[in-house]
Amino acid sequence: MEVVELKVEMVCIHERRLRKCLSKLRGIEKVEVDSSCQKVIVTGYTHKNKILKAIRRGGLKADFWSAQNELLNAYVSVTAKYASFRFNPFSFF
Repeated sequence: MEVVELKVEMVCIHERRLRKCLSKLRGIEKVEVDSSCQKVIVTGYTHKNKILKAIRRGGLKADFWSAQNELLNAYVSVTAKYASFRFNPFSFF
């Protein structure tokens, strides 16, 4: 059994399209979608290149998940936390 992690650029409405593309492939056991960090985890007996090709045929931008994606995801989550703490130089007067 193989676990394939993919970065798929999508919003909530694209999850249905993604699942439809993957349902056409044989050997897929489980599909997990994390839309907040745009990560898709596919578990099954299908080759990873076939999974990537099926998602791209469905019209979604996809690539294999890498360590760089982990760093970008961590950076985005940290900046989102501290976005409300903006410095206002005029608040001191």
